[in-house]
Amino acid sequence: MIEIFHGLIGWISFSLNIIGALITIWGILLSLLEFLGKEIFNRKKAIELNESIRLRLGSYLVLSLEFFIASDIIKTVITPTWEGLGILGAIVAVRTVLSYFLTKELEKKH
Repeated sequence: MIEIFHGLIGWISFSLNIIGALITIWGILLSLLEFLGKEIFNRKKAIELNESIRLRLGSYLVLSLEFFIASDIIKTVITPTWEGLGILGAIVAVRTVLSYFLTKELEKKH
């Protein structure tokens, strides 16, 4: 029974990491396409459009960080050692700080 639970938690954690990665990739692709379109068709508004592209990419990065943090938190359920908990805690802390400052930057621009 416990092996099934560990497998389920591992699968959920892995799935959340995949979702976070897909959101990151999607945000990068959309931003890149918008950037290339701006460079080709709207060079006169380059600075204004760069800011909007940066904000959009930032919002995707914040969202993906939330999925990565959720994955790390779920992983702690099956992490049996203090060392493993410490490493995951440090990862969550770094990702939380990144998410916080990205969110603050996005709020300033709206």
